[in-house]
Amino acid sequence: MKGQAVSDAFIIMHADDTVATALTALNPGRSIDYDGRNVVVSEEINFGHKFALEPMAVDDMVFKYGEVIGRAIEPVAVGDWVHVHNVESIRARPDSQSGEADAVPNEEGSS
Repeated sequence: MKGQAVSDAFIIMHADDTVATALTALNPGRSIDYDGRNVVVSEEINFGHKFALEPMAVDDMVFKYGEVIGRAIEPVAVGDWVHVHNVESIRARPDSQSGEADAVPNEEGSS
């Protein structure tokens, strides 16, 4: 999948994504039917910003493009804005000592 636009509201880049990207500014309370469920935007989402399609607990992985792009650092509800205040990026973060990008942990929690 190269991206699925849902009305004029958002795009999902991969079927496994837990976030969507706004195609226009979305106001709180906007209700959008997607994949047999209703997503209600909980706060203002600016054009190009991400919001949650799935609830996330602390340390849950965040998926975009079918890949892990970050880790939730606080609980995130469906419809919440997903940004640096609630998700820590783990993509292309250089390790302060080795200069290599951080490895994404596997299911057992090791890299």
